Order: sequence, then structure tokens, then C-alpha cells
Amino acid sequence: MRRITLALVSTVTALVLLFSYRTSLGRSLPGPAPAAAAPGVVPDPTTPAAKHSTASKAPKPRAVTATGEVAQTRWGPVQVQVRIVGAKITEVTVLQRPSGNSQDEQINGFALPRLRAEVLQAQSARIDAISGATVTSDGYLTSLQSALDAAHYR
Repeated sequence: MRRITLALVSTVTALVLLFSYRTSLGRSLPGPAPAAAAPGVVPDPTTPAAKHSTASKAPKPRAVTATGEVAQTRWGPVQVQVRIVGAKITEVTVLQRPSGNSQDEQINGFALPRLRAEVLQAQSARIDAISGATVTSDGYLTSLQSALDAAHYR
């Protein structure tokens, strides 16, 4: 009987602790909210609309700029914008990044250029996180994937 009581009390205690645990993802950061670009596809003004002509010119590849959703990480928001020309990712721009202290700036200065280079090489969001910047890397990849999804990129 004592074992059953102990097991029951332990189970109830574990459940209470589990359900009372609060993550930091639900809280907003103090201070004014940074201006975020709306996620989605931005029409590219440099690509003219397709014309119906029988000329022998090859059509210009379709250029799309898509903004990813803001990924709220425990160190701050991360948001990227991707430019795709034809079927190739040509640019990834960071719109928001954690910037609460000098360590954030140091980590971002190291990690963000490497993440960009890996995305341009892999031509997808299927890349490894940067060691030492795992949280920022996860936010970067989440925002990047939402931008690629908005652009209907493979």
C-alpha cells in the first residue's frame, strides 16, 4: 500500500511540475517592439511582367523576394528575407536578430554570415546550426523556411 501511495504522489507531483513550467517563448521582450516586415512574398519591381511575343528572346527568370515570419527565440526575434531568381536562392538578408547585449552582437557577427553562406551553397534551409549560436541558428532557419514556403520554393 505504501508503494502505491508513493507512486501516486510522485506521479501527481511530476504532472503538477510539468504543467506549471513556463517557457520564455510566450513572453514579450521589454521595451518597444522592433519594426518587423510582414511575412510573405514581395513583388519584384525589376522583373517586368511576361509579354506574349514570338520573339526569339529567352524570357528572364522570375525573381521573387519573400520575407519570413519573425521567429521568437529566447534571446530575441530573428527574421530573414530571401531573394530567389529563377530556381536559385541568390540572397538572404537578416531583417531582425537578437541584439540585447554585446555577446549577442559577437555571436551574430560570427554565425549569421556563415548561415547565409551555407544557405547559398545548399540552396535550401536544410543546413546545420552553428555551434555556439544554436538558438539564433534555429530562429534563422525557421524564418528562412517560412520565406521559402511563401515563395513556393521547392
